[in-house]
Amino acid sequence: MAAAVAGGTPKPPPAGAFFAPAGLSDHTLLKILVAVSGDVVASFPQKVRPHYQRRNTGALLRRIQILAALFDGIRDSLLSRSTLPQLVIFCLKEFYIVVHRARILLDYCLQSSRMWLILRNRQIADQFRDLDCEISTLLDVFPLRELGLAADVREHVELLRWQGGRSRLYVDQRDEELRIQILSFLNDFEQGRLPDPADLRSVFADLMGIMEVRDFESEIEFLEEQIVVHEDDSEVVPTMIGGAIALARYCRFLLFRTEEAGSESGKGRKRTRKGLSGGSGVGFSLPKDFCCSISLELMRDPVVVSTGQTYDRESIVQWLERGHRTCPNSGQTLGSAGLVPNRSLRIFISKWCAANSIPYDLPGIVGHPSVAASAASTAAFEANRATTRILIRHLSAGEDDSSKAIAARELRLLAKIGKENRAVIAEEGAIPLLCRLLQSPDRIAQENAITAILNISIHDGNKIRIMEQEGCLHSIVRVLRLGLTPEARENAAAALFSLSAVHEYKKRIVDEAGGVEALAALLRKGSARGKKDAVMAMYNLATHPESWERMASSGAVAALVGALGNQGVAEESAGALALLARQPVVAGMVGWEEKAVAGLAAVMRAGSSRGRENAAAALHEVCWRGGAAVAERVARVPGVAVVVQTLALAGTKRARRKAAALARMLQRREPMPAPAPAPSPPAIVMVRDGWQLGRNGEMSPVSVAVPVP
Repeated sequence: MAAAVAGGTPKPPPAGAFFAPAGLSDHTLLKILVAVSGDVVASFPQKVRPHYQRRNTGALLRRIQILAALFDGIRDSLLSRSTLPQLVIFCLKEFYIVVHRARILLDYCLQSSRMWLILRNRQIADQFRDLDCEISTLLDVFPLRELGLAADVREHVELLRWQGGRSRLYVDQRDEELRIQILSFLNDFEQGRLPDPADLRSVFADLMGIMEVRDFESEIEFLEEQIVVHEDDSEVVPTMIGGAIALARYCRFLLFRTEEAGSESGKGRKRTRKGLSGGSGVGFSLPKDFCCSISLELMRDPVVVSTGQTYDRESIVQWLERGHRTCPNSGQTLGSAGLVPNRSLRIFISKWCAANSIPYDLPGIVGHPSVAASAASTAAFEANRATTRILIRHLSAGEDDSSKAIAARELRLLAKIGKENRAVIAEEGAIPLLCRLLQSPDRIAQENAITAILNISIHDGNKIRIMEQEGCLHSIVRVLRLGLTPEARENAAAALFSLSAVHEYKKRIVDEAGGVEALAALLRKGSARGKKDAVMAMYNLATHPESWERMASSGAVAALVGALGNQGVAEESAGALALLARQPVVAGMVGWEEKAVAGLAAVMRAGSSRGRENAAAALHEVCWRGGAAVAERVARVPGVAVVVQTLALAGTKRARRKAAALARMLQRREPMPAPAPAPSPPAIVMVRDGWQLGRNGEMSPVSVAVPVP
């Protein structure tokens, strides 16, 4: 039996009521009962029955088989009578419900993983016992002698009634001993000991039949899904599931090293977790806008900080508690520590979750577990630490990049689970090895390595380790420029975004040769996700006051201007331009570009509240810093004056303030204040469409165009 049947996770047998079909004739009801009960028996021959609960399964199927004969006998008796007694009809409808519940329970046992059946051994046995009691109760009141059934049918039913009254809860002791053994392994980890490998092999391979890599991976996937499926089940302890997942992962790599079940090394396991990245067996990615940029996980309680950025409440609270007073995304100083619930986004997330059959926690409901929370137990933490050490040994001494790709893939997955794992992975020395793997000619190895670094970098302490690792920043930028897959290039951009959350690192990233140029190229030609990663990284870098020169000379400003026409990144691009336009040189570049002014006006007209603020701030800086000629040119762009006036009346407080100041400049056409001298003027002359931008911010014609390097 496969550890878990593909095609999605079976739902636990529901405790609620079913309803029998209404409005059916007696004959039709019996016909359905005969078909349904016969189908249940036929679907579970001896060779495909669950590996565990075998005695309970066999007993339940025998009961269903006898009931099928009873239904068939009653149908035959209808040939000699027109109707059935009301009590019989009532019992038959109840039997219909019992047979359907039996089918669901049997399917659940067949499709569940072996570890799950062992861990839930007693609870599942209780459900078999409940069905036995219901069958027995119905047979006690069933008027068997009034129906004129064949003697053999009546005899079997009488025997079933007698057995039902004497049945007791049956818990297989061998299964119970396995459950105790698994819990003892977890206790070993909790006490700081590693379980004996021989004992692990005996239990998992010899006794449970989990003998291949694909079996362990199926176990891990199934158990991860149970965390979400049983999110509201107070009887299921999430830390117990997290410990079991960590134990299975440890055994997988202890016993099989980096053997791969999939056909493509390192990329064969794209997990489909309900509530995390998939549902109903179909893998898909979480919408990026629904993920917190701090934790990279689905936002359960989105809140807005004073800069207008949205984060998950738990993540931003932890950020503030660590003493940070800046916005993680923008780097701007937070005016206050107040958090405003983003109810609109929460509604969108909840609707998306409902459409994809993903449970969604609403704020105010305390105690709902998540994958990260389930990994927080001591046993899970220590098992993951032990697994990390095995994976790092494979990274260090693996035979080839193909086997190292598998180790890197598992590290990237571990790093997604929780902050404790991210810290451990770095502490155990993974960063230098992952940086080395970035230079691999194996595209899967490179992609897994850069994604692992991205996930590790979410931890603040790891940002320091990554930036201090010799050559690591250079390697990340190299992947951004020359990555072997689009995903690798996109994740390199995301890694730079994560690292640039630390103000001191922004200038280093900007100064890294080819980095800003590669971000600009990704913004121009990347996928939707790549453009988003690139623009967010550029926005972060733009918050550093000394970044403007490199960003102007490397084509980043031009790329941001071009991105104003892309709805997916227009608002972030406007925000970055608002920061860069504080420099007269950049203000002049943007103001003399009609496409840029029209793009900013379009964002002011149709963007979100935050986007309109960004665009108004950008145009305000362009006109204020760019000089009188630039302001005159902006005023002549069609439609600008109207949208500025509209925003001045109907925007947010900040947008109205910026738009009002901008409107006054455009309406009066008064001379603008002379632009302040730009610090550290660029060493190059920028040329655009036959005009050159001087250091004073003014444009003048040239006869020969000199390409920007």
